[in-house]
Amino acid sequence: MELKKIGNNIYEIPKEGKMNVPGMIYASEKILEAIKKDKTLEQVKNIACLPGILKASIALTDAHQGYGFSIGGVAAFDLDRGIISPGGVGYDINCSVRLLKTNLTKKDIVENQKKVVEALYRKIPSGLGKGSKFQITKKELEKVLKGGAKYIVEKGYGVKEDYLHMEEEGCMKGADVSKVSERAIKRGLGQLGTLGAGNHFLEVQYVDEIFDEKIAKVFGLKKNQVTIMIHCGSRGLGHQVASDYIKKMGEKYGYPDFDRELVNAPIKSKLGEDYLSAMACAANFAFVNKQIITHWVREEMKYLFPKIKIDVVYDICHNIAKFEKHIVKGKKKIVLVHRKGATRSFGPGRKEIPIAYRKIGQPVLIPGSMGTSSYVLVGTKKAEELTFGSTVHGAGRVKSRAEASRDRKGEDVKKELYEKGIEVKSGSWKGLVQEAPDAYKDIDEVVRVVDELGISKKVVRLKPLCVVKG
Repeated sequence: MELKKIGNNIYEIPKEGKMNVPGMIYASEKILEAIKKDKTLEQVKNIACLPGILKASIALTDAHQGYGFSIGGVAAFDLDRGIISPGGVGYDINCSVRLLKTNLTKKDIVENQKKVVEALYRKIPSGLGKGSKFQITKKELEKVLKGGAKYIVEKGYGVKEDYLHMEEEGCMKGADVSKVSERAIKRGLGQLGTLGAGNHFLEVQYVDEIFDEKIAKVFGLKKNQVTIMIHCGSRGLGHQVASDYIKKMGEKYGYPDFDRELVNAPIKSKLGEDYLSAMACAANFAFVNKQIITHWVREEMKYLFPKIKIDVVYDICHNIAKFEKHIVKGKKKIVLVHRKGATRSFGPGRKEIPIAYRKIGQPVLIPGSMGTSSYVLVGTKKAEELTFGSTVHGAGRVKSRAEASRDRKGEDVKKELYEKGIEVKSGSWKGLVQEAPDAYKDIDEVVRVVDELGISKKVVRLKPLCVVKG
């Protein structure tokens, strides 16, 4: 496969054969070597063959092989000629990250580390298939799918400022519960307020370094301040929505000969519209999932620190498709942007950004990989030019879970983290070793590249103190 370097940290797969657009890869030489180890570049090329794709098939700095789209993949589609593909959203619809800020300092946590991690592990259910203490009826769940975070806040689980500081204000429009299968509903019942397994986590951190004092101040972040990061998604409900519509689209439209995992439907078809409505329901489930976890974190931390104050900085989507205005061939038009393991990175002035941040750009949350730093960045106009307003969502894997499991034991990982001053509590040794820091790319290098490219700019670095894993 031909790969041309066309700029600093920018590579192109030239348009050829069935490709409708070129492929664009944003990576340093070091990261590109890691990307080449799996089928990511082949997936970038295949996505470029999809009908109605605009400008380029994009792989970001954290890209690695996924289902259909690479994780770290971005593609925008023309509304009349384009498609919607569940593989371009992912199985964990609206897998996403929320950052909370507190009035505590690093010292407060260090003196109570063991108590904090034990309390949060006890309070927040985590692990594969783990049930929740938050039990609701099917009828109530349907209201959650329609109303999102605003609905659950009005039921007493949070405050108005919570959803005002979320992407989409915590509720995707167009959600239609009738487009969600009974099986998906059944899988979602009993899973609200749970982390799940895999790379999902709850992490207590502190602000280690500030790169932009002015923007950090607007975000309400200062040196040594304690923050809390929540990473989870739509659990079994979102997974089932993806499975249902992959099957339906395959039956109705067949499977692309270049990659059957890129099964799709025209955006304006009934099936395409049905999927988008079901996807919105799953996204709202994910927003509510994190809102309930936030409520419980506030409750539990209040026992340990009676004067604690916890506010939402931002809540950002990773796996989603959205209708957005972008400039294509010199004209502003509405397109459908697929972000699979990618984060929106809008610059100043966009109406989608909460009023509190609109003048500076939206917060961009880049979680680390258990034991490594996480980052808060800010969105840019450059991202809107290069990547349809997108940036990375994390470090991106370099080892499969099976490969990571072969390398060492979970007990060793826990010991290594403890020696770094990090308390970790996990539901299984297997889960711990599969998410070890060395299973991922170097987060500092990934963030350096996106900052250098200008598709998001560094604001603060966060370091972990307590980690709860599934």
